[in-house]
Amino acid sequence: MTHTLYYNKYCFFCQKVLRFLKGKGFDIDMRSTADRKYQSELVAGGGKGQVPCLRIEKEDGQIQWMYESNDIIKYFSSN
Repeated sequence: MTHTLYYNKYCFFCQKVLRFLKGKGFDIDMRSTADRKYQSELVAGGGKGQVPCLRIEKEDGQIQWMYESNDIIKYFSSN
């Protein structure tokens, strides 16, 4: 599985997720939506521009988009 986190450095909920990931030593692809390319990618793929958003690409090619900070933290806590 591959993971990509879309975030904005000024978003409180994004910072909450980023602190959690750093504290637990997770190393995943990070994409700041300050870059319009990544903002467009997020909207095109996930359907909305809300951050934080975790893109989960499963081994079978299926893609899941997870938007809520607590859900993202819970996801990584259980894996």
